[in-house]
Parts: sequence; C-alpha cells; structure tokens
Amino acid sequence: MFLELKDLHKAYGQGDSRVEVLHGIDLGVQKGEFVVLLGPSGSGKSTLLNIIGGIDPADSGEIIIDGEKMSGMKERQLTLYRRRHLGYIFQMYNLIPNLTVRENIEVGAYLSREALDVDDLLKVLGLWEHRNKVPNQLSGGQQQRTAIGRAVVKNPDILLCDEPTGALDYRTSKDILQLIERVNQIYGSTVLMVTHNDAIRGMADTVVRLRDGRIRDITRNTSRIPAKDLEW
Repeated sequence: MFLELKDLHKAYGQGDSRVEVLHGIDLGVQKGEFVVLLGPSGSGKSTLLNIIGGIDPADSGEIIIDGEKMSGMKERQLTLYRRRHLGYIFQMYNLIPNLTVRENIEVGAYLSREALDVDDLLKVLGLWEHRNKVPNQLSGGQQQRTAIGRAVVKNPDILLCDEPTGALDYRTSKDILQLIERVNQIYGSTVLMVTHNDAIRGMADTVVRLRDGRIRDITRNTSRIPAKDLEW
C-alpha cells in the first residue's frame, strides 16, 4: 500500500468547546490511484486532506507514505516530506501576481530534484500561448490551470486537490477535471480530491464517503467515467 492512514483522530478547542473532527480514520491508497473524498460541509474531508498534506497535525494515529512515517518528523523533515511527496491544488489559486504563468510554474520546479519539463507541461495544460501573461491577464480557469502546473511540475507522488473547481463555472470545472484526469493518467500521480459534488465520484477509482468525521463507506468503481462525460 502506497499511502496508509491508521486510526487518525483530530479535535479542535478545549474543555466544553472541544469538537472532535476526525474519529479514527483508516484508509489505504494504491500508487497511481484516483481517490475522491466525498461529503457535506463539516464532514472532516478538508481536515483529513490537510493532515495528509502535513499542513495540520493529527492528535493521534499514523500516516505512512511509501513506507515513511510522518509522526515524529521535525519541521525540516516535514518540509522535505512535502517537497518530495506532495503537490497541492486549492480552490483559491494563490499565484504570485507579478510573475508570469511560466515563472509561477517554475516556482514549483525549483522545489524538486526531478521536476517535469516546464515547456512540455505548459503544452499539456493548454497554457503555452499564455505563458508570458501575469495572473490578472488570465481567466479563472487559466489561473487554476497555472496552479495545477505549479503543483504538478514537482512530479509529486501525491496530488492533493481541495475543491479545485469550487470557484469555477460548470464548463470551466469540466475542463479542470479533465486536466486533473490527464495528469493522473500521463504522469501517474496519486490523486486525492476533496469535493461535495456527488457527480465527480464517477471519475474516481475509489470513492470515500465521510460524514461527521467518520468514513461511512468506501466504493471501488469497476470502470471510471471520463470527466468530459460527467453531468451535474
């Protein structure tokens, strides 16, 4: 198993205001798998993604990626872990406003010893003709494509996607989902995508439904629906 989550617990607050967010999450993910974490607001899915990404620590439990345990890592080790293993795509693009598309993507390349070719990636992303533009010259979809490029250029083992289409219209959302699908297929990145959109489950290998901080069920799709054929 490439990614293993073992009995993860997370709570916020103290005393009477303490709220349990995750209640003993157990999950295994194979290398190259496309996993959708599905659930309503407050189900704990984004918290779970942040813990896997080393952004937020778990209170207890264990995360193991490719045989490497996260627990007990010091800050420098955790930073190296993020650089080596993880790419992040968020709902907000977080691009550097005074850098071009190419330069924003190159920021991610600098963090990796095995970065992908930036020119090739720009073409895969459909950004070649926009490579010298700065973010305020781009549409929302083009900005999200740039953010995906910055995450993917590192050649990460795992791509963490937190509601990557949440700020986009229907047509652009479909384009972005097709792009993430392509990244999974071309580069072999393991994808974990958080969403509340039930229709997206069809494009995944595995669907993990969360509610109230617990896994309610895990479904394996025998065949994936291409992102272009999804409807909602």
